Amino acid sequence: MFDKILIANRGEIALRVIRACREMGIASVAVHSTADSDAMHVRMADESVCIGPNSSTESYLKVSQIIAACEVTGAQAIHPGYGFLSENAAFVQALEDHDIAFIGPSAEHIRMMGDKITAKETAKALGIPVVPGSAGGVADFETARSVAEEMGFPVIIKATAGGGGRGMKVATSLDDLEVAFRTARSEAKSNFGNDEVYIEKYLQKPRHIEIQVFGDGKGRGVHLGERDCSLQRRHQKVFEEAPGPSISPSERERIGTICANAIAKLGYSGAGTIEFLYEDGEFYFIEMNTRLQVEHPVTEAIYGVDLVRQQIMVAAGLGMEFTQEDLHINGHSIEVRINAEHVPNFSPCPGKITAFHSPGGLGVRMDSALYTGYKIPPYYDSLIGKLIVHGRDRTEALARLHRALGELIVDGVDTTVPLFEALLAEPDIQSGNYSIHWLEHWLKRTYG
Repeated sequence: MFDKILIANRGEIALRVIRACREMGIASVAVHSTADSDAMHVRMADESVCIGPNSSTESYLKVSQIIAACEVTGAQAIHPGYGFLSENAAFVQALEDHDIAFIGPSAEHIRMMGDKITAKETAKALGIPVVPGSAGGVADFETARSVAEEMGFPVIIKATAGGGGRGMKVATSLDDLEVAFRTARSEAKSNFGNDEVYIEKYLQKPRHIEIQVFGDGKGRGVHLGERDCSLQRRHQKVFEEAPGPSISPSERERIGTICANAIAKLGYSGAGTIEFLYEDGEFYFIEMNTRLQVEHPVTEAIYGVDLVRQQIMVAAGLGMEFTQEDLHINGHSIEVRINAEHVPNFSPCPGKITAFHSPGGLGVRMDSALYTGYKIPPYYDSLIGKLIVHGRDRTEALARLHRALGELIVDGVDTTVPLFEALLAEPDIQSGNYSIHWLEHWLKRTYG
């Protein structure tokens, strides 16, 4: 087992990893920018190292500085959290060259799943169902037109190196295909430095279902059910729950087994999430995230498994502490992402927290790095906390979420709490009857 782990991240996810390390008797090292010198993860870690100025490109994304921090502190391994360098194959390779363990999958698997076309081809070869689409990248409009006409409209054009909704455009007919194609390529080039795009059939009212998988790197893999992440704004998840209200036990077993077998065949190591669009009883592969997800706590809640602990165990060569037969769902869990943003325009609201009170009680978990007096810096993501609830069933979880939102106090900045309070009053949310387009339509109806 490792003696010391460096966390190459910030905020609530850095705290999450520090807590797991402390429970395992492992020393933790926090890295931070100058803007984060008074952050909670810096206070909670056993050691801390400043790795650069405010900009993430000069601090949290600076590979040489992070490796130097490992060498100075004697950290044997790095946990990347999510975002930043968590899915950067070159970073993982650099760590290997410096004999530093990466708590996550191999550079090969990150690279394989980081390219959307390669990921889709790999998934198909492993028996994972995929969305009908182009065989590879589409280089010009004439090819795009041919593919779209053969497939039938509507279609969606996606950047091969994309993510977060960037480089993604829908064409409902031949008339708007050319504009969508050229716009997607332009966005892909400006955001990812790569203008290659591909085309897929656009599903009308799908849900976003993701399967949590885990591999020991030695040919054994398991799944920990699904999460429904369909409530999204601009392709960014805001509300996640497990199990999915639309998924039957037989569907869970079917797609979960396919995914677990796939990562076993890959020899995949650690946590991963295989994401699907789900419509009319069918699953269609979107992508695989080769890291811990923001919404991992809902899976932890219903399975009683510490996913970060398992990541560390596997990276240390000790294997998973459970088998598929050990994993059983208990109740229902929901997570909402609390952002420092002004509703309804969702503009970021950095500033000083004048009062903070975390909700508590049975079945309530608040993952946040906030404290009274903390100044939220303007340089990073606006996520300031995740409120997670667990109940015996979905009805109890919704009631608990309503109660917990009422207890949460974050004064000094605007937050997205009012959004969730409004959503919980909606019949479709209460019944679980929503698709990936539901929230965007609701926001337009509600706020114009």
